[in-house]
Amino acid sequence: MDERKEIRNRLIHIHACRGIGWKTIAKFFDYDRTLKGIFSLKESELSSVFSMRADRAERFHRDLHSTDVFDLLKEYRQKRIELVTIFDEKYPPHLKEIFDPPWVLYCKGNVSIFLESRMLSVVGTRNPSRSGFQALKKLLLPLIKDGWGVVSGLAAGIDGAAHRLSLGSRTIAVLGSGLDHIYPATSRPLADEIAASHLLVSEYPPDVSAQPWQFPHRNRVISGMTTGTLVVEAREKSGSLITADQALEQGRDVFAVPGSIFEPRSVGTNRLIQQGAKLVLNPEDLLEEWS
Repeated sequence: MDERKEIRNRLIHIHACRGIGWKTIAKFFDYDRTLKGIFSLKESELSSVFSMRADRAERFHRDLHSTDVFDLLKEYRQKRIELVTIFDEKYPPHLKEIFDPPWVLYCKGNVSIFLESRMLSVVGTRNPSRSGFQALKKLLLPLIKDGWGVVSGLAAGIDGAAHRLSLGSRTIAVLGSGLDHIYPATSRPLADEIAASHLLVSEYPPDVSAQPWQFPHRNRVISGMTTGTLVVEAREKSGSLITADQALEQGRDVFAVPGSIFEPRSVGTNRLIQQGAKLVLNPEDLLEEWS
C-alpha cells in the first residue's frame, strides 16, 4: 500500500474515534504529517502533547486501539457509504478553500456532484410564509431549468423545498448528524430520494446522532461548497443567518430576498440587505454576479 493511501486510512481510522474534533486532528497533522506516530502514543502523552482532557484522551485512545480500519471500511461499503477525504480528487474544490474544511465527508449517492461548478447554497426559515415559498420558486426554477443545482441542509421549510425543486437537476443535502440518524425524522423520505439519485453528505461518522452544536458546524459546509448563498426568509436570530455569516467569513457572496417590515420572518433577510447582502428580486440578480 502506498504512503498516500496509508495516510488516508489512518485519517479515516482516527476520524471515527470519539474524544476529538477538527482542531485536534489538525494538531495531529502538525505533530506527524503521516499520522503514524499518533498510534504509538499513550493516553498521558495524548493529554500532554495535544492538551486533551484526560477523559477525552482515554476515550480516543480506547477507540483507536479497539477499531480495525479495514472492518470499518467494510462496514461503510455494506451501508453504501462512500468516504471522500480532504486528500481525494473528488473532494469539493470550494470547500477545500475554507479555514476549517471537514477532514472526511461521508456520502451516499453521486459524489461526482461535488465537482459541479453551477451550484447555489440555499437556506431559510423552517416555517416559511406562502410568499416565501413563492419567492423560492420564482428564483430557483429558472436556474434549475438552466442546469443549476442546489446545496442545502435538509431542514423543514425552505431547505426541504429547495431540495425538492432541484430533484430534476441535482442537489446536495448536508446533514448535521451522521447518515444513520437523519434529522428531522420527517425528512427521511426526502433523504432517501436524494441519496438514490443525488447526494447526501455529512462530516460526522454514520453513528453520530444529532446534537444542537453540530448544526452551526454543518452550516459552514453548506456555504463553503458554493460561491454564493441565497437566504429566503429568516428571523432575526436563526440558523440561516449563521450560514450567511459563515459565507461572508469564507469570502462568498450572500443574496437575500427582501420582505415586509411587518413580517418577523423577513427581519433577518432585511437586516442582511442592510448590512450589504445583495437584494434579489429575480434570477438575473443571481446570475449577473457570476457572468
